[in-house]
Amino acid sequence: MKQAWLFCILTFTAVTAWCQQANDISRYNVTWQHKPGGNSSESMPCGGGDIGLNVWIEEDALCFYIARSGAFDENNTMLKLGRVRVSLSSMPFRAKDLTQQLRLQDGSIQITGSNTTIHIWVDVYRPVVHVAINSKEAAEVNAVYENWRYQDRAMADKELRASSYKFPQKFSVITYKDAIAFEGDEVLFYHRNRNDVENIFDYTVKMEQLNAVKDSLWNPVRNRTFGGYMKGRNMQAAGNLLVTNDSATYSAWILKSNRKLRNTEIELGLHVGQTSTLDAWKTGLQQIAADAERQRKTAQAQTAAWWKQFWNRSYIYIDSDNDSVQAMGRNYQLFRYMLGCNAYGAYPTKSNGGLFTFDAKYANEQYRYNADFRLWGGGTMTAQNQRLVYFPMLKSGDIDMMPSQFDFYRNALHNAELRTHVYWGHNGASFTEQMENFGLPNIAEYGIKRPAGYDAGMEYNAWLEYLWETSFEFCLMILEAERYAGKDITAYIPLIESCLTFYDEHYQYLAKKLGAKAFDEEGHYVFYPGSAAETYKMTYNSTTVISALTVVLSRMQELPQHYLSPPQRDKWAAMLKRIPPIPFRECEGHTTLSPAQLWQRVQNSEAPQLYPVYPWGLFGIGKPGLDTAINTWKYDPQVIKYRSHVGWRQYNIFAARLGLTAEAAQYNLLKLANGPHRFPAFWGPGFDWTPDQNWGGSGMIGLQEMLMQTDGKKIYLLPAWPASWNASFKLHAPYNTTVEATVVNGTVQQLKVTPESRRADVIVWQQH
Repeated sequence: MKQAWLFCILTFTAVTAWCQQANDISRYNVTWQHKPGGNSSESMPCGGGDIGLNVWIEEDALCFYIARSGAFDENNTMLKLGRVRVSLSSMPFRAKDLTQQLRLQDGSIQITGSNTTIHIWVDVYRPVVHVAINSKEAAEVNAVYENWRYQDRAMADKELRASSYKFPQKFSVITYKDAIAFEGDEVLFYHRNRNDVENIFDYTVKMEQLNAVKDSLWNPVRNRTFGGYMKGRNMQAAGNLLVTNDSATYSAWILKSNRKLRNTEIELGLHVGQTSTLDAWKTGLQQIAADAERQRKTAQAQTAAWWKQFWNRSYIYIDSDNDSVQAMGRNYQLFRYMLGCNAYGAYPTKSNGGLFTFDAKYANEQYRYNADFRLWGGGTMTAQNQRLVYFPMLKSGDIDMMPSQFDFYRNALHNAELRTHVYWGHNGASFTEQMENFGLPNIAEYGIKRPAGYDAGMEYNAWLEYLWETSFEFCLMILEAERYAGKDITAYIPLIESCLTFYDEHYQYLAKKLGAKAFDEEGHYVFYPGSAAETYKMTYNSTTVISALTVVLSRMQELPQHYLSPPQRDKWAAMLKRIPPIPFRECEGHTTLSPAQLWQRVQNSEAPQLYPVYPWGLFGIGKPGLDTAINTWKYDPQVIKYRSHVGWRQYNIFAARLGLTAEAAQYNLLKLANGPHRFPAFWGPGFDWTPDQNWGGSGMIGLQEMLMQTDGKKIYLLPAWPASWNASFKLHAPYNTTVEATVVNGTVQQLKVTPESRRADVIVWQQH
C-alpha cells in the first residue's frame, strides 16, 4: 500500500513538474547563433496589431521589411511599406557571439553580440515599430530607410500575378512611385493611390458591365494612402542616394547619429487610411506620433501584457523524444504567433503570404521580383484558402482576431447584392470564390475574352463557374463565434441572410429559366448548374452546397431569440425543408459520400465529398454514418489519388474528424514539419505563396481536432490522439467553455473544465 501511494505521489509530482515546464511559451523561442551575411528568406517574423516585420542580419547591418494590413495600391498589389537597414560603427553583426532570438513571451526579437543588445518590437495597440539599441561601447548609428518604388515602373510578364490583373494587358500596368522626403530629421514616406488614372476598381467595374451603377458601389481603392515616418533619438537627416543591394536598386534615406551613442531608439509610425485629402492623412499620421510619445513609458509593458494573455488563453504543448513530434508542437506555436501579428488588422491575414513575404526569388526562382510579389494577388481573397487561416481561431480562443475576416464580407455585402440585382434582377449576395476587396469577382478570373451573349454575372472560368457556396463557411464562423464566445453577431445577420437569399432566389430563377417548375417532384431545390468546390463542375445537387445550406439554416434556427423575428425564422425553416438530401454512391462495393448527384467533369484536386465531415460536421465520431464517411476516405478514387499534406489540402483534418488516429498523426506530422526556410513555420509556396498561411492554418486545425472535437454540447477528448504523445493543452469549446488537461500515455489527467457545469458534457473518446 505504501509503495502504491509513493508511486502515485511521484507520478503526480512528475506530471505537475512537466506541466509547469511545458506551459512556458518561451521553451519554443527560436534562437539563431552567429550567421551574418543572410538574406530576406532567412528572416524571422516580428509584429503586432496589424504590422509584420521580416528581420534578418546581413554582414554589417540589421535589416527588416515592413508590412501593414490594407496597403493596397492602384492595382490591388499589397505593397511593403519599405525596408530599414541599421548599422553601427562597432560592427556587432560580425561578432562571434552574435545571437538572434524570437521571444514569443513578449512578441519581440532580441539581438545580442559584442556587448550590444538590440530589441525590436511592435506596439500591439498603436501602429508603431520600435528598435532599441544599447551598447557598452559608444558607436555611430545609421538608420537607412530603403524604397524600391522611387519611380513609376511598368509591371512585366509574370510580375503581374502580384496584382489583380494577373496577366499582361493591352495597356501598361504601372506601379506608381511612392513619395519620400525628409521633414526635419524624420523620413516621411507614403503611397497615395492616384485618381487621375484608371485603377483596378475602375477597370473591373467597366469590364464586368457595371458602369451604370458605379457611383453606388463601395470603392476601397480610391484615395487609399499608406506609409509612415522614421525617426531616431539623437539622429539627424544625412542625405539620400541610390544604392544597389541584392541585385536591386533602392532609394536610401539616411538618418545618422549626431554623435557616438551607447543608447538610442529608432521609431517608425505607420498609417493606412482612406482620406479625401493628403493633408487629412498626414494629420492622422501626426496623431499616431503624438500618441506614441504620450504612451512611451507604458507601451512596451502593455504590449508584453497582451502577448502574455494571448499565450495564456490557449495552448498545445507536446512532450516527446521524437524530434518530428517536438517540431510539430513548436511550429503550431510559431504559426499562431504569426497570426497574432495581424490580430486587429482592418483586413484579414492573407493566405498567400500574410504580412511576411520576402524577396520572391527565394520562394520560387522563376519569380525574380521584389518583396511586393506574391502569387494570387494582394487585394484578392480566395475563400477556400482564407477559411483555413481563420477556423483555428475558434478553438484557440482568438475570436477577437476574427472580425477582420468577417468584416471583409460585411463591407463588400452591398456590392455583392448590387451585382446580383443588375445581372439577374433578384435579391441576395453573390460572393464568388476569388473576390476583390470591393466584393466583385477578380477580373482575370471573371474572364475578359467571353463568348457573345454569355451571362454577364457569371465568371467565364472552368474552375470557378457556379462556385458561390464558399461564403457559407464564413457564415458558419460567424455563427460559431456567437456559440463559442457569446459574441454579438447582430451586425452580421444581414450578411448571412443575404447569402441564403441568393441561393433561394437564384436557383428558383435558374430552374424556371431551364424548365417549367422551380422545384423537383419532392419539393426540393434543384441545384443545377452547380459546383463542388473547384473540382466537380456542372454539378446536379452538389454535396458542398447541400451541406452548407443544411448546417447554416439549422444554426440560424438555434440562434437566441433576439437575433431573428418570427417571420425570419419561418422563412429559413421553410427553406431548410426544401434542401435535398446528401447524395451517396458506391466505390469498390462500399457506400460512400458522393461529391454530387451528377457532374460533368473533374477540374481540380480537392475532396469535396468529405466536406460533410469537415467543415460541416454532418458526419464524424459519435454520429450516424461514420462508417460511410470512413469508406469515402478509404475507397473513393479521387480522395485516394490526392491525399497529401501540401498547402490547403486538409487530409489531416479529415482523418482527425473520422477518428483515424494513425492517419491523422501521419498527415499532421507532415503538415507541421519544418518548412524549407530558416524560420521553420515559413511553409510553401505549395499551391500559393510563401509563407503559406493556409498550410499553417490547416495544420493548426488538424492538431486541435486530434485533441478535442465538439458536437453541440458534447466535447470529445482524444478522438484521434496517439497514446505515445504526451501533451498539455487548453482549448476553447462552445458556450464559453475552456478545457485544460494533460495527456500522459493516452490518459487524461488534471482535467479542468470551465465552467465546471460543462464537465458532464466531456467524453474521453479513447475510453468511450
